[in-house]
Amino acid sequence: MRHNIAKLYHAIKFQRWLGKAESIEYFSKARHDKIEPESDPVESDPDKPISIPPVDPKYISWLKEHPSALLAFPGMMSTIKGKQIVVFLDYDGTLTPIVDDPERAFMSDAMRIAVRDVARHFPTAIISGRSRRKVYEFIKLDEVYYAGSHGMDIMGPSIQLDSYECKYRKQALDKQGNEVTIFQPAREFLPAIQEMLSELKEITIGIPGVFIEDNRFCISVHYRHVKDNDYPTLENKVLSVLGQHSGFHLTKGKKVFEIRPSIKWNKGNALVYLLDTLGFAANSNNVVPIYIGDDKTDEDAFKVLKSGGVGYPIIVSSTPRQTLASSSLRDPSEVLSFLIRLARWGEENSSQ
Repeated sequence: MRHNIAKLYHAIKFQRWLGKAESIEYFSKARHDKIEPESDPVESDPDKPISIPPVDPKYISWLKEHPSALLAFPGMMSTIKGKQIVVFLDYDGTLTPIVDDPERAFMSDAMRIAVRDVARHFPTAIISGRSRRKVYEFIKLDEVYYAGSHGMDIMGPSIQLDSYECKYRKQALDKQGNEVTIFQPAREFLPAIQEMLSELKEITIGIPGVFIEDNRFCISVHYRHVKDNDYPTLENKVLSVLGQHSGFHLTKGKKVFEIRPSIKWNKGNALVYLLDTLGFAANSNNVVPIYIGDDKTDEDAFKVLKSGGVGYPIIVSSTPRQTLASSSLRDPSEVLSFLIRLARWGEENSSQ
């Protein structure tokens, strides 16, 4: 049994090295890149023996239900020819590792190149809990669409859809001067959000390590650096502020409280909206959405794809967890390998 598990781990580790090695080859073939990778993304000695990490039987069992999207890539692509791929990506924990300082969650140049090249072949959108403007500052790509605040602030194609209320839409120009549509279904909550933001900053000022982030249509209270014995006090203060404002609810993420408007809108709705504006129905046989994310909030998008019976929901996780995703990637380095392969596949098939 341990021999078979060891073989599986060897396959996984080799697959990860192969993906990194492909990134080097891919960069060397770039013809008109203005972005250069900061450093060599593959180990200096690829021939060194591959060490097998400690065996986690639960993770091995979980992989059977959520196999590696890298290993499954050829099979996935074999079902896609002749259909339109649309790519959706979370940011934190997906395109960049989770970091201690949320303000320093910078994406690597290698990842930026990969996302840009995917977007050159397929419509691509970033759906993040961050504010739309902040996630744009991190990514700095005009080739993609952005949905911030868990999909409550979307910059999408300039197409009018009667199924979405006009009062939540406005026309604008992107950085390139192209007309886009800004869709904000929680716009009327902005005054209350700003009030809570001020109240939270004032009431938590005496708790060391708290960082309160204004994500435009939601508020993130980060407590990664808060001492364990201060956590109950922080939670009570956050709940006290929440209790003074109706129409909001609290969710919990990775070392973060998030206060969000209580409307029927989430990352799943944002995915459907973007597909609609691109001219596709979420359950269309002609479209293949690929959604990659690591957070609980991404499960709403996974649910849309699973219920529609189309596309590939991919969870980013190195530990077993309950998810509606059909396949998995261990970490952002594997996301990078997957995106590089997808961009290369798009280039190879664009002329066919």
